[in-house]
Amino acid sequence: MKSARLHAALVGLPFWGPAIVGLLLAAGCGGSSSGGLPGGSTTLAQVTRGQYLVTSHGCTDCHNGGKDDPSDPQWLAGYTSSRPTAQFQIGPFTTYAANITPDTNTGLGNFTDRQIYNALKYGLDPMFTPDVVITSTTPGQGNFPSTPHYLAPPMPWPSFRHLSDDDLWSIVAYIHHGIKAVSNQVPASQGPPDFWASTYNPNAIGPATIPPYPSGNEQFQP
Repeated sequence: MKSARLHAALVGLPFWGPAIVGLLLAAGCGGSSSGGLPGGSTTLAQVTRGQYLVTSHGCTDCHNGGKDDPSDPQWLAGYTSSRPTAQFQIGPFTTYAANITPDTNTGLGNFTDRQIYNALKYGLDPMFTPDVVITSTTPGQGNFPSTPHYLAPPMPWPSFRHLSDDDLWSIVAYIHHGIKAVSNQVPASQGPPDFWASTYNPNAIGPATIPPYPSGNEQFQP
């Protein structure tokens, strides 16, 4: 992601699972006020908003080889041998940008909207995280897994989690309901035994909720 390049220099197991798009319940239990999802159908307005967010927040830097072109037949299909920028060396581990298209065999097609939302909001790998409403960021509380499997660096979910719920659900709507499925098997990403838990702690990535402005080293000077 354009911002992700700077981060990597959160996209993640490159986005989800083997590769693989976590962000706080700033709007109660994570529902959307945009009229589509969760638990229902998406809207065209939501999908088009999602396209804007995906193409303006750097998702294509990793998941489409840096190419912002929805006409690409491999659009958002993640790592391929022709996309070297979709492979990352994180210490001793190699990670790959995931196929985030709705393909049922190689992409996100077998995950629910909520699982994808939880990946964006909380950085939780949907392959190991059930379809539940999460109300806490503390492991073992409020349906947050006691032993979380996080998405691998450089997936920038620590930044994505601060987007509004409407924006997060719009991203879900676009990648899950607004693009064509592409069959592309991405290699499994490597990672540490704690599934990146020690990497993603508040001391390293900051608090789950940004404090109100001004805070700490902020100061308004008109």
